[in-house]
Amino acid sequence: MTHELLTTLRPLLTAEASAEAHASGAERGDLEQAVWLRLLERLETTGPPADPRRWVRRAVRSEARRCRRRARAEQPYATEPADDGAGPEQRAMAAVRRSELHEAVRRLPGRCPGLMAALLSPADLTYREIAGELGISQGNLGPERSRCLGCLRRLLTPEVAAR
Repeated sequence: MTHELLTTLRPLLTAEASAEAHASGAERGDLEQAVWLRLLERLETTGPPADPRRWVRRAVRSEARRCRRRARAEQPYATEPADDGAGPEQRAMAAVRRSELHEAVRRLPGRCPGLMAALLSPADLTYREIAGELGISQGNLGPERSRCLGCLRRLLTPEVAAR
C-alpha cells in the first residue's frame, strides 16, 4: 500500500516541486525531499492522507512558503568564514614568523633593535613619537630605518635561503 502510494505520487510531487522551486528560491530536489519526509512522518503517525494528491499539492506549497520565509530571514555573512585564512595552522605559522622576526630584531646592532621594536609596536606610534622615545631627530628616522631594514634583510637572508 505505502509503496504504491509513493509510486503514484512521485510524478505529481516532481511536477509541483518544479513549479514552486523557482519562486521559493529553493531547489526542486530540496522541496521534494522535504515533502517526502513529511509524508513518511505522517504515514508513521496518522496514516495516509484521505486525498493524497491534494495533500501533496498543499505540502509542496507549504514547504515553498517556508523556504521563502527562511530566505527572507537569513542574512549573508560579510565575508565567508571559511575564507578568512586564519585557521589554527595559519595562526601558528604567523606566530612562528613573528617570533623569528622579533628574535632577528633583537640581534641587530646599535639603535636598530629599539627602532625596529618601536616600528613593529602594536601601539602604531608616529615617527614623531618614535623619534622622541629614541632621542633622535625625526629627520634622521627615515635613513636610520633604511639602514636597520638593510641589516635585518642581510640577517634574515641566510635563514630564508636555508628553508
